Amino acid sequence: MKLASLALVALLAAPLAQAQNPLALGKDLRTADPSGHVWPDGRMWLYTSHDEECQADFHMKDWVAFSSSDLVNWTNHGAVLSVRDLKWADDYAWAPDAAYKNGKYYLVFPAGNGIKDRQNPKNSTKWMGIGIAESDSPAGPFKDMIGAPLWRKPYANDPVLFVDDDGRAYLYSRTSGVNYLVAEMADDMRSLKGELQKMDMGGYEPPMEGPWVFKRGGLYYFTMPEHNRILTYYTATAPKGPWTYRGVIMDAEGGNNHHSIVQYQGQWVLFYHRWLDVPGAACARKQRHVAAEYLYFNEDGTIRKVERTQQGVGDFPRRTIPGTPAGVTK
Repeated sequence: MKLASLALVALLAAPLAQAQNPLALGKDLRTADPSGHVWPDGRMWLYTSHDEECQADFHMKDWVAFSSSDLVNWTNHGAVLSVRDLKWADDYAWAPDAAYKNGKYYLVFPAGNGIKDRQNPKNSTKWMGIGIAESDSPAGPFKDMIGAPLWRKPYANDPVLFVDDDGRAYLYSRTSGVNYLVAEMADDMRSLKGELQKMDMGGYEPPMEGPWVFKRGGLYYFTMPEHNRILTYYTATAPKGPWTYRGVIMDAEGGNNHHSIVQYQGQWVLFYHRWLDVPGAACARKQRHVAAEYLYFNEDGTIRKVERTQQGVGDFPRRTIPGTPAGVTK
């Protein structure tokens, strides 16, 4: 019997996977804003923000990396960068993203300082900018090579990096008062090539949080949490648009959401976070945890709506045949 057939028989004979939502990233570890990537080592890597236990108003201090070969068993690589490593910010370690180019790994991240006064906004001093750090390893540590944000004005957060097939890298972000922005990165990934540009979104521009951009079959996808909660998307035939709105990927659940979409071993996966009750936690309120679901496309390239499940991708080891070049699915 061929090796692939033997592997398939073994997988089918294995016991059913247990529920995997949220993902088993670590006991008593609160994670959010997952950025998923498959690097040359063939593993799935997740870069997440890290919620402090019972934190007040998203005062977060570092970014954490995880990796897996089966989406069930995860290795925690610890904090790959902290605001303590920055000269220009000391708080708000929010949603990161990552990229691989020039033989190096890049972490793009928002950070800031000051205080946001929600009762009296005029008293707020909060500021945030976008930084970029480098490493020779996907597990870090990452180093802030420019010692400053990519720009200081306008206030900005929620960056995402997309490296196209031709090696050109694009940074998408949102700023105070303006969303749907893009700029090409310089070849050394340490500055912008030109200014941020407002993209043509086809006339529909709802309030949004962190976008995610990917490419499939020559079609570009700009996905985002619309109104900070509902995952929706646009498509285009170029990385800067113009974009056409396509609809909902995942409904809201009661808190903000932040996501990434990536193909691994032949299967598309949606990583996102959920606000869940934590039995025995120090505070009696919902906290954020990273979760995952399978994602499917229609023949015309549109995305099928995704429902949240308890199992998530817990059966992923049974869906793929180890040792096949593209991770052939059942």
